Amino acid sequence: MDPSIPANPPAPSSNDPVVVFDAPFSDRTQWVAGATSAYPPNGRNPADNKLDHLVPGFGPDGDRFTAVREGARSWRTPLVTTENSPGGFELRPGDRLEARCLLTASRGAWPAIWTWGRDVSTGHPQPGHGEVDVLEYHGDHPRMLELGNHAAPGPGTYLDGPVTPGQWFTVACRFGTDAVRWSVDGHQVHADTVGVAPDWRAWIIVNLSVSAGQWSHPSPAATTQRLSWRCTDLRVLRPPAATA
Repeated sequence: MDPSIPANPPAPSSNDPVVVFDAPFSDRTQWVAGATSAYPPNGRNPADNKLDHLVPGFGPDGDRFTAVREGARSWRTPLVTTENSPGGFELRPGDRLEARCLLTASRGAWPAIWTWGRDVSTGHPQPGHGEVDVLEYHGDHPRMLELGNHAAPGPGTYLDGPVTPGQWFTVACRFGTDAVRWSVDGHQVHADTVGVAPDWRAWIIVNLSVSAGQWSHPSPAATTQRLSWRCTDLRVLRPPAATA
């Protein structure tokens, strides 16, 4: 017997977080493809510097999100969200979202994992529509992640160095009421000082946008026909007290 392996490994603690969401993107009971209330009804969002065209049903192929050029200023872009899915999963304060990602430094590519919240009980949108950016990435800054909490006032954060194109990494985001905390490969890289509201609720969105060329992010070269990135093993853990 290997003496380094305990004869009686410790049992899981009752204080350990519980996995409350863990579904492949192909699971149509948990994910809706190609539609979100975060975009105008026509599936295009030029006001946000995007060449995106969402098409109902168009999502990733397995763990690969691939955008396909439709014309000079239009790309069919993949998106999945828990919004309006039969499962209707929503994030809550205290949840921790994790995912493994593989990025490529492709001009115009704009991968993202983010949240979008439903209206609160008063019928009004949540502050910032409940949006927290777990990650945003632009191929013209190949080692930089953009992180942001739009659900509370505060500037976004740009971190140069935590990722390398072509190398898998794990990103995690804990949505606390005191702070939102981001980690890469198990190391905390940023924490804001505002967090999310106690009644914050938000759906998950994973997508690939295409930059329209504003805000110093160039659009794809005219010869580029496809862009892609990969995301897998996305799951959400929740404190046991919050699952009761």
